[in-house]
Amino acid sequence: MASSRCHLLLLTLLSLAAAISAHNITAILEANPEYSQYNSFLTQTRLADEINTRTTVTVLVLTNGVMSSLAAKHPLSVIKNALSLHILLDYYDPAKLHKISDGSVLTTTLYQTTGHAPGNLGFVNITDLSGGKVGFGSAAPGSKLDSSYTKSVKQIPYNISVLEISAPVIAPGILTAPAPSASDLNITALLEKAGCKTFASLIVSSGVLKTFQTTADKGLTLFVPNDEAFKAKGVPDLTKLTNAEVVSLLQYHAVPKYTPKGALKTTKDPISTLATNGAGKYDLTVTTSGDQVTLHTGVVSSRVADTVLDSTPFSVFTVDSVLLPTELFGKSPSPAPSMEPVAAPSPTPVVAPSPASVEAPSPSAASPPAPPSETPEGAPSDAPSAAAADSTSANGAGHVTSPALLMTVLTVASVTVISFVFLS
Repeated sequence: MASSRCHLLLLTLLSLAAAISAHNITAILEANPEYSQYNSFLTQTRLADEINTRTTVTVLVLTNGVMSSLAAKHPLSVIKNALSLHILLDYYDPAKLHKISDGSVLTTTLYQTTGHAPGNLGFVNITDLSGGKVGFGSAAPGSKLDSSYTKSVKQIPYNISVLEISAPVIAPGILTAPAPSASDLNITALLEKAGCKTFASLIVSSGVLKTFQTTADKGLTLFVPNDEAFKAKGVPDLTKLTNAEVVSLLQYHAVPKYTPKGALKTTKDPISTLATNGAGKYDLTVTTSGDQVTLHTGVVSSRVADTVLDSTPFSVFTVDSVLLPTELFGKSPSPAPSMEPVAAPSPTPVVAPSPASVEAPSPSAASPPAPPSETPEGAPSDAPSAAAADSTSANGAGHVTSPALLMTVLTVASVTVISFVFLS
């Protein structure tokens, strides 16, 4: 009985350690210089941030020679789309590649989530071929398996797998239809279509539109309140602001760099906005809960609702509230401190107010790991051994753990389980 309880304690501690682990694709690839160009483009396109926020992901990497050939002919926005097709939203290690049900599977990629991939263009076909070879190709009808599995780079089961393939996976049209540059976009038409006519009208009448247009090609992110947000209670009367204040308010909704949602999720420091100057910070802070991102100004908080556009180097999001900077509207009032009861001649006791209840955040559900499987005979000779494939040391490249959080959680879990063992 005591033995089984000890096993329970061990499993609990291991589960908690795994739950707070993370991966860093940049660190993983930095240990492999043959993928330095691929790694660089993941950083430039901010795809690295998106990969690092995924709980389960497989990254198909290309060597420097292959990546150079792809990158030399296309702008960054096209390269981002192409690399998004190499980020699979499932876990595939060498063993799983050779045990695909029915020998072939269509798997979802990050490109499918962009909204730019009609039909099956956002899926990749993985087929276990004869002689231990595994082929990769677009899931579009008639596409060939032009790429094949070469070797394993890194696995952290069942969190992230990095596999080298011989050639890029190309979906029809993905390289021939580059997105227009940010300066070519009709920003006001884009905002009006997204239900943000009030904001669109304001940036035109104030002249801020020209600032957005000149900034966009170098990198720009807009957080745009919808029309209902301007009607909400607490939104100040903009007609009582000076022209300079209106300009600052509108510029406060813009960040002068490309910041897709994946990058927002990993942001820890305050974000400077287009309104930031020597006289005021005009910055935003970000919190994340699961897939939800919330912006905080010091006056209000606003949820990032929808992605209107994500086309390197320009991104547009709608937000639920008008972002009010403290530099214009002051900080939100803090609750009055509770006062000590004052002695009075009346015998009636003073009842202290009960503290407000705080709702603890619900833990995110973790999906159970897939069962490990053995590589069948006939697999490529360079497929890693079981020991290498399952290497999950916390000190390995790209495997990041928060020591303080780990110790706190493990201590609490240990006390709880040990108390159960000895008191039951």
